[in-house]
Amino acid sequence: MDRHELHDALCHYYSRFPEEAAYARRARRLLEESPHCFDRQADGLHVTASAWVLNPRRDATLLMLHRKLGQWFQPGGHADSDEDVVRVALRECSEETGLAAEHIRLLSPAVFDVDIHKIPATRSEPEHEHLDIRFLVEIDENLPLPGNDESHELRWVALREVPRYNRDRSLHRLVVKSAAWRRLA
Repeated sequence: MDRHELHDALCHYYSRFPEEAAYARRARRLLEESPHCFDRQADGLHVTASAWVLNPRRDATLLMLHRKLGQWFQPGGHADSDEDVVRVALRECSEETGLAAEHIRLLSPAVFDVDIHKIPATRSEPEHEHLDIRFLVEIDENLPLPGNDESHELRWVALREVPRYNRDRSLHRLVVKSAAWRRLA
């Protein structure tokens, strides 16, 4: 899914969550106005991609304790100038879980969620925002998860328990969407 396909997908994207609908509109503008929005050095807002990972029973998600931010999130990361956000999400999921790509199954090529969130300043980076394009994937929870140096820990978490790990509105939205998707699948 390149820049133009992503823009088209976002033009047709529907969310019942008002904040997410606003994120999709802002994302379309970014894609139209910023030729370097897939580069992490872009000023302010830039594109990231992540994988919302479900187990085969669809009752748990895989969260990682992010080393830099000290919070639990889904696997994902910077596009690093790659405009194929599906490829970015799958690559980041593979890197952060330590699993080979063949163990990660894309459940749908459609955008699952759109989020914009602030990243606090560090010694090496000023405060900035991520436009995170999220895709739904499946991993067998019985596979060992070697992880990598970006995460302190990887953990399967029952969907109903996600708020104990992260109470962010965007993760709540992912849990709600997972329940709806489970009923449809």
